[in-house]
Amino acid sequence: MRDRNIDVMLDTARRVATPEGIELTLRLAGPVPRALAWVVDVAFRILAVWVLGLILSRAGLFGTGVLFLALFFFEWLFPAWCEARWNGTTPGKHALGLAVLNDDGSPVRWPAALTRNLLRAVDFLPLFYAVGLASMLVNRDFKRLGDLAAGTVVVYREGAYRAAQVPPAPPLAPPAPLTLGEQRTLLDLAERASLLSPQRVEELAELAAPLIGETQGNGAERVARVANYLVGRR
Repeated sequence: MRDRNIDVMLDTARRVATPEGIELTLRLAGPVPRALAWVVDVAFRILAVWVLGLILSRAGLFGTGVLFLALFFFEWLFPAWCEARWNGTTPGKHALGLAVLNDDGSPVRWPAALTRNLLRAVDFLPLFYAVGLASMLVNRDFKRLGDLAAGTVVVYREGAYRAAQVPPAPPLAPPAPLTLGEQRTLLDLAERASLLSPQRVEELAELAAPLIGETQGNGAERVARVANYLVGRR
């Protein structure tokens, strides 16, 4: 009931169903936090290029060529690389607690990250992301054109935090679709398993058998595997 009340109060909360029938709640980020994250990213890129320019200043024409390549990389490829490798975050998104996900709540991969970042050239038109801002204001999911083309959303990083806390294990799909409350219960158990005795974990896993399937004496392992599936590890 508590989770449901919170979702009602947050008009930026969206519930999505994964292809496996699992329901996730995403807290969408609006234009203001996304703009602040962009400012941090721009400052980071300017600083990186400035430092690189100082290093290459003595290399003549060769250094100038390398600097132009670095400018292209940091402007167009670096954000996409960060999102694909760092759980949908860039330095700015990490600082603001944001992340990019696919529309179904799964982690963003390189093709989608590259698409949404290359289309920043269109979103920037005619000046200062006017097209992108207009698109976000008329879209209930605050999507700019790059997000629409790539099938992505920018959300607050609750899911990324949980993924980092669940010990890695081979993912295993639950035997039946789980409610949001059931998912959170399993994630909480997986996160706290290392703080409990093995006997206590097995006892709790037996109680969770309707959610994870028959444990057959390996309840702790099965909880960990289902939890890894829920946080999107494949």
